Amino acid sequence: MTEELDQLLKNLKLRRMLEIFEEQLRAAEKQDVTYSEFLTRLLRAQWHHRQEAALEYRIRRASLPERWSLETFPFERQPGVNRKQIRSFAELDFLAKAENLVFIGPTAVGKTGLASGLVLKALENGYRCLFIRAQDLFDEMYASLADRSSRQLVKCWARLDILLIDELGYLNLKPEQSNIFFKLMEERYRRHSTIITTNLEYEEWPNFLGNRPMAEALLSRLRHYCHTVRIQGPPLRDPQG
Repeated sequence: MTEELDQLLKNLKLRRMLEIFEEQLRAAEKQDVTYSEFLTRLLRAQWHHRQEAALEYRIRRASLPERWSLETFPFERQPGVNRKQIRSFAELDFLAKAENLVFIGPTAVGKTGLASGLVLKALENGYRCLFIRAQDLFDEMYASLADRSSRQLVKCWARLDILLIDELGYLNLKPEQSNIFFKLMEERYRRHSTIITTNLEYEEWPNFLGNRPMAEALLSRLRHYCHTVRIQGPPLRDPQG
């Protein structure tokens, strides 16, 4: 490789091509491939590298706590989960239709793992997603009141292809937090998919949100285009000690 070619590849940020150039050149000479095939190999490697880097960036931005995948979910240990239904969700048709998913069940039955696996599948297909625990969601909502950034926060979360709200349960909410949550769900309604994991049945939401009319209006939107998955099965976490 000439010094000029080396510098050009660096300037163009084609670092993957730079890394494999000598190796691919030797292989091309040995196999007597055409110039176009040689160039195609370099460009293909660079393209795959950028796709992988873009996926890594989306995964970091999504804040997934673990890279749980549906392929590694222990379906055989959780009879309360319909594997065929989850595989259907993995085709991501619910995203195209802006449908919601709500996983309801007790602790440790696999709600978060399944929801995260679907988010990972969406990230692999180029979608923008965010994983956030319910407590953190409502904490950020309350903090946004201090600097009057609530509208900006809702706008940011409303644009996501998938917003995964994990562990929605009994929290001590202030009316302002409930109001912002309602606004967020209203903004996402019929536009983007929301996934929620919770141990609360729908009839318990009015007590949780502290405002029955608002809770009923929120649930009307959430459940209008929604798949509810109830999981009743053994806990998947092994006891320690």
